[in-house]
Amino acid sequence: MEAKRIGLMREVVPQAATLGVLMNPNNPTVASQLKDIEEAAHAVGLRLHAVQASTPAELDAAFVSIAQNRISALLVAADAFFTASRDSLAILAARHAVPAIYYFRDFALAGGLMSYGASLRDQYRQIGVYAGRILKGAKPGDLPVVQPTKFEFVINLKTAKTLGITIPPGVLAIADEVIE
Repeated sequence: MEAKRIGLMREVVPQAATLGVLMNPNNPTVASQLKDIEEAAHAVGLRLHAVQASTPAELDAAFVSIAQNRISALLVAADAFFTASRDSLAILAARHAVPAIYYFRDFALAGGLMSYGASLRDQYRQIGVYAGRILKGAKPGDLPVVQPTKFEFVINLKTAKTLGITIPPGVLAIADEVIE
């Protein structure tokens, strides 16, 4: 997932030399997330500038750091705190004029530039299928672990225009949804 997000950001902001990555230090998967992001960024020749936040005040400080370090693109790592803060993240990214890619479509709907991630609608459908199987007598421990199979790529053209970014036609062509 991180490699795909970085690849999309690379296509939209090809001049970026350093990619900012926003992470929550309280997330138990932060180390593995950072490793995946580092590998993907290195593969396409990007340097990383990691910033951390786990409170609203730290979000503000993180974006000040991004601006001071002239980070030209941002990847927001998956985290429940960031999901709950999606409106603030979109506002901060716009205020600091930093194009960002997120992990759920709700970020693009809130004004973020773009998102790529598992379809929540499809995941909720899978939950319903599981609940139905359990209600019909299946033992939860006997059910297989299911990984997401449907992913969504959403672009917010209004935000792109505000940031002065022209989305390449090839990127627009692969978007599942374009917000105008």
